[in-house]
Amino acid sequence: MPRFLRAMALAAAVAVVPVALPGTATASTASRCPQLRLADHWYGDNAAKIQQVICGKKHGERPVAVFDWDNTVIKNDISDQTVFWMIRHDKVLQPRDQDWRTTSRYMTDAGANALSKACGTATPAGKPLPTSKNIACADELLSVRKSAKTTTGEEVFAGNNRRYMEAAYAWVAQINAGYRPDEVRAIARQARAAALLAPIGATQKVGSSTQVAWIRYYPEIKDLISTLTKAGFSTWVVSASPKEFADVWGSAVGIPPSRTLGIYSQTTNGRINGHLEGCGGHADGADEIMTYIDGKRCYINERILGIRGAKAMEPAPADKRQALAGGDATTDVTMLRDATGVRVTLNRNKDELMCRAYDNADGKWAVNPMFIEPFPALSRTYPCSTTAYENADGTHGPVLRDDGTVIPDQRDTVHP
Repeated sequence: MPRFLRAMALAAAVAVVPVALPGTATASTASRCPQLRLADHWYGDNAAKIQQVICGKKHGERPVAVFDWDNTVIKNDISDQTVFWMIRHDKVLQPRDQDWRTTSRYMTDAGANALSKACGTATPAGKPLPTSKNIACADELLSVRKSAKTTTGEEVFAGNNRRYMEAAYAWVAQINAGYRPDEVRAIARQARAAALLAPIGATQKVGSSTQVAWIRYYPEIKDLISTLTKAGFSTWVVSASPKEFADVWGSAVGIPPSRTLGIYSQTTNGRINGHLEGCGGHADGADEIMTYIDGKRCYINERILGIRGAKAMEPAPADKRQALAGGDATTDVTMLRDATGVRVTLNRNKDELMCRAYDNADGKWAVNPMFIEPFPALSRTYPCSTTAYENADGTHGPVLRDDGTVIPDQRDTVHP
């Protein structure tokens, strides 16, 4: 039977056949629950797994569903496109004291010196750098964003906990220092308009390099979010992009800023000051944590589930945790593992995430190719037993199951 017909049959079966799992729907309640309109677009039995969670909601419940944003709800990356737009339109500001070390407590001397050399000191602090014309400055900024290295290959960041934050992601929020949050949202809106207008496959010149120019919402994920909302779920975005960026994009899928989590910037006198709001006992302004890997768990627990202090760093009680989570990268792995119903995983060949998803120890993972321009089969195996897990200090080791056993290397089996 073709894949899409099998998925439709399985989804239909969920809607009419009683299931015995605790908390799932009976035939009568399932037949009344909202159905995915694009179920036939999903891989294998993923639509059926998702539909079972949707229809398993008990009367009066308001379960939580959480989604990563970049390459999960959309194809491509809103931080990339906003930074590209800022560089092309002279919107990156000279940092405080003309010192790039002020933009991140983790910035190395090599990174700061490279940026200072490329971008110069002719522009006063707080004023826009002429990045549309200064190609060297544009290239250095872009290198930091894309690789966390200088254009000569030196590391730009050091010392951050790799399970709590990605310093290069945080830096995208931190270089907005000097702007008001509404000004950042205005920039993000202009970048969004350009990315949605650009044809699929379009590129643009940023500095001396050619970069992707387009973004598209996945219709299948929009349909999923809409179906969850109709079913009474509380649906949220949990992004590793700045919150102001995610606020601008979320409304198109029915998620308002009040249900958008992202990198939270602090302000002074109404202007972003380059420091981050904390979580889980990590102080505001310490810049130790953001919505990244274990940090995503923390912000979900604090800002959605109401669990405060150090407890927010730990798994929430099962009856409070998100029923469904969607993600595409290792930044999402803890948020997905915490989901009690189904873990929707778009396959972008990210080692730790795919190790856990393919191991599928409890049967709750639903691996799906990307809906636009999916990757072909990965030619190598995922190195689950050796180096797929990144430790807090940046070293690598094996990926472990909850019982401490090592996940064996996995082959890439879900692809077009």
